[in-house]
Amino acid sequence: MSFEIFVCRFENGDPASLDMGAAHEILGPHVVARDPEIGFLQVSTADGEEAGVYLNDPTGITFNRFGGGGVMDLLADLLRRLDAVLIVPGGPTMIRRDEDHASLPAALRDEWPVVVARTGAEIDRAIRAA
Repeated sequence: MSFEIFVCRFENGDPASLDMGAAHEILGPHVVARDPEIGFLQVSTADGEEAGVYLNDPTGITFNRFGGGGVMDLLADLLRRLDAVLIVPGGPTMIRRDEDHASLPAALRDEWPVVVARTGAEIDRAIRAA
């Protein structure tokens, strides 16, 4: 897919920092290229699925040009480890637990669909349904 999706974390409706050390631990084994000046990582899964990843310290991670179950599983791991949500512009915001709904900014809660997605397969289904 060629659009961008965003891994973010919120507390009481406000952006919160992501644990970028944990993000590097999760993404590190999959990195095949990097440009530290712009915070870019090219990741590839065991099945050869790729994604461009931008680490927007400290409050966001952007994925683009992504696809495949391996990348979706990687996203699910990130969301779980970082206690984060996935924002799909023009589509749903994905949370891991129903109670995460309350931490979202009002615009995300009230203006866009919010769905629970815990696995890579659930994330993939929610994106495709948008």
